[in-house]
Amino acid sequence: MNHLNVEQIKEIIPHRHPFLLIDEIEDYVPGKLAIGYKCVTYHEDFFAGHFPQEPVMPGVLIVEALAQTGAVAILSEPENKGKIAYFGGINKCRFKNKVVPGDKIRLETKIVKQKGPVGIGEATATVDKKTVVTAELTFMVG
Repeated sequence: MNHLNVEQIKEIIPHRHPFLLIDEIEDYVPGKLAIGYKCVTYHEDFFAGHFPQEPVMPGVLIVEALAQTGAVAILSEPENKGKIAYFGGINKCRFKNKVVPGDKIRLETKIVKQKGPVGIGEATATVDKKTVVTAELTFMVG
């Protein structure tokens, strides 16, 4: 298993607080797959406005966390060191459950297709083995 802590993640992807949305990578295969986690606390900046009376993690941030997880897989390839993976598109995205303070999100992104700098990842976020988000993410390495 290839485990990464947050400092090692920051060596691969350019995201930083408050926009680094993964806390650890449990395992990854360069160019193929990454599995990571986000521990959601009540102190996340976005909860101040989403929603004060019922804190819910914005779905778009869960999708971003999935994209960052996929970026670890893509940017850990030696030829992509120091590059950035940009969003090219989001397809077949489904929000199935809420994410609230105290949840630990499991983030899995599998790279299913890549041609040159463009590729597609199949992404799934779960909490306690329940699916919260699925999406097909298109990326471009630049």
